[in-house]
Amino acid sequence: MLAPTPIHRSDTMAVDPTDEHYCAPKRVGILTAGGLAPCLSSAVGALITEYAIKHPTTEIICYLNGYKGLLLGDSITVTPAIRAQAAALHYFGGSPIGNSRVKLTNVKDCVKRGLVKEGENPQQVAADQLIKDGVEVLHTVGGDDTNIAAADLSKFLLGHDYHLCVIGMPKTIDNDVFPIKQSLGAWTAAEQGAIFFENVVNESTANPRMMIVHEVMGRDCGYLTAATAQKYRQRLDQRLLLPQLGVTKSRYDVHAVYLPELPIDIDAEAKRLKAILDEQDNVNIFISEGAGVKDIVAKMEAEGKEIQRDAFGHVKLDTIQPGKYFADVFSGLIGAEKVMVQKSGYFARSAAANHDDILLIRQSAQYAVDSACKRGNGVVGLDEDAGDVLRLCEFDRIKGGKAFDIKQPWFNQMLADIGQARDVASEAYPIASN
Repeated sequence: MLAPTPIHRSDTMAVDPTDEHYCAPKRVGILTAGGLAPCLSSAVGALITEYAIKHPTTEIICYLNGYKGLLLGDSITVTPAIRAQAAALHYFGGSPIGNSRVKLTNVKDCVKRGLVKEGENPQQVAADQLIKDGVEVLHTVGGDDTNIAAADLSKFLLGHDYHLCVIGMPKTIDNDVFPIKQSLGAWTAAEQGAIFFENVVNESTANPRMMIVHEVMGRDCGYLTAATAQKYRQRLDQRLLLPQLGVTKSRYDVHAVYLPELPIDIDAEAKRLKAILDEQDNVNIFISEGAGVKDIVAKMEAEGKEIQRDAFGHVKLDTIQPGKYFADVFSGLIGAEKVMVQKSGYFARSAAANHDDILLIRQSAQYAVDSACKRGNGVVGLDEDAGDVLRLCEFDRIKGGKAFDIKQPWFNQMLADIGQARDVASEAYPIASN
C-alpha cells in the first residue's frame, strides 16, 4: 500500500529547447502556504536546483511566509550561493521561506491582520506586487486552498492584461486533493506517525488496564490515520520481540482504527476492546482527528460554545479534541483504569521528506519547470483520472475534501487482521454528554 509505484510521466509537457514555443521564464516566484507537510523544504530545494541546472539565467525570488509575504512585498532573491546548496533543503522539514494561512478573497481577515489597508483589494495588492517584481511564473507549494487561490490570482491578472502562469505542487499530509493520487509529504507523515507511536506505546506498561488513543491528523479524510496504522504494523513485524516476558505483537499491535469515513457499532466495539483489555492489559486505538467532528461541533454550538475557525472557515481541530471525546466515552465502556491521548500531528508534519517522497518531489519539480517553459497552468500531480500519470492537472479540477476509500484491499485486510468489523451503525461516533 505505502510502497510507491513507478511514476509515469505524461508527454503532454515534453519539452524541446528548439521548439519556438519553448522559452525559459526570465523571473519566477516561489511560495509555500497552508499547514506544514514533510515536502515543503524539499520542494523549494528541488525547484531551485532544477532551474539552476537547466535554466541558470532564470531569476528566482521566494516570497516569505506565503501569501502574507506576497501582499507585503517581502521576498528574498535566490543567489548563486543558494542555488549551489539548495539540495541541502531535502534534509530539513518545515519551510525555509515560511508559511501562513491567508485567503486573498477574505478581505476582512487581510485587513484585520494588517496585510492590506482598509478599502484595498488583496488580489489587486498581490497582482501589483507580482507585476512590480516582474514574475512570469509563480510556483506554489500547498494544498487545495493554496493552489485555488493562486489560480484565482492568475485569472485576476489575466483580466488586467498581465499573463501570469501558475504552477502548483500538491502539499497535504491528508492526501485528500482531487484528482491527485498521492500528495507530497503524505508517505513521510505516515512513517513519522508510526515512529512516534513506537515510543508512545511503551506507556502501556506504566499502568494496569491502559488505554492509549493515538490521534492522527486528518480533517475529513482518514487516509493518514489508516496509512500510519499500516506503516506502524509493518515496522512492528520487523522488530525483535520477547513473548516470554510480555513483549508480544498482540500487546504492541494496533487494536482499532477509527476514521471519518468508517461508521462503527459502539456497543460491539466496546465488547471487543474490553476483551482485548482483559487479555492484554492494554488497548491501542488510532483515530483520525476528524472522526466525529461534525457531531461534536453541532453539540458544542447547541451548548452556545464558540467554534474557532481559520481564515478559510475550517474548524480549528486542536480546539475540538475529538480524541478526548472518544476516549471519555470508550474508557468507561471497557473499564480502562487510565487513558492517554497522544497527538502525532505536529511531530509528523514537521519532518524532513523521506526517500520515497523526495523521489516524487524531484520528478514533480522537473515537470513543473518544464511546464513553466511551456507556460502551462495547473497543479503537477499523479492524475487519478488519467491512469495515475504525472501531469499538469487543470485548476478547475482541483478541490479538497477527497474521502479515503475504505474499500481498498490493504485496509480491509488490516481491519480483518486486528479483528475490527466494518459494521455500519446509526450513530457513527459517540458524543460525550455533560
